[in-house]
Amino acid sequence: MFYETKAGPPLAIDPFRAIIVPRPIGWISTLSPTGLANLAPYSFFNAFAGPPEYVAFGSEGKKHSLSNIEATGEFVVNLATYPLREAMNASSTHREGDEFEMARLAKAPSRLVKPPRVAESPAALECRFVQTVPLPDDAGVVNDYLVIGRVVGVYIDDKFIENGRVNTAAMQPIARLGYSEYTTADDIWRMRRPD
Repeated sequence: MFYETKAGPPLAIDPFRAIIVPRPIGWISTLSPTGLANLAPYSFFNAFAGPPEYVAFGSEGKKHSLSNIEATGEFVVNLATYPLREAMNASSTHREGDEFEMARLAKAPSRLVKPPRVAESPAALECRFVQTVPLPDDAGVVNDYLVIGRVVGVYIDDKFIENGRVNTAAMQPIARLGYSEYTTADDIWRMRRPD
C-alpha cells in the first residue's frame, strides 16, 4: 500500500500514528495567567537537543496548555508512568477546571518555574518557553502548532538513581503507540556504537 498524505489515508483509521512509535508522552503542566493549574498529555513530544536541552510537543489546536505557555513563558514536562496511567488518561479531559484535581494528583512546587509538577511522577523537566511554530495545512490554514521549550531544571526521584545512573526501567515510563494503544518501557537492553 502507498498513499499520498494530502489524499487522506485509505484505511478507516489513519495509520501514521501507528508507524511513528513508540512516542514518549509529554505530560505538560502549566498555569494560566490567573493561576489555574492545567495538566494534559501530548503524544507528539520528544527531546531535540542537549546541552543545552530542548523539548518540543505538538498541539492540535490552541489548547489551554499552549495558551498558558505563551502567556506565562513556562511549563513542566512530567514523566508519565505505568502506575500513573489512569491519572494521565484522566488528565486528557476537555472539561474545564484543574486537571490535577480531576485526576486526583498532588501538586509539587517546581524550583525554577511557577507551574507545579506532578508530585507522584518520578521525573520532571522544568522548561522556559522558546517559541511556537505554526504548522499550516495545504491551504495555509494553521490548526497545529509545535511548541519548543528549553529545559532549565530536572527533577529525578532519588530512589530511581542507582550507581550514578537513572534506572529508567524501574520508573516504567509509558509511550503512545497507534490508535488507543500504549506500551511500557521496562524491557531495556544496551547496544554501544561501533566507534
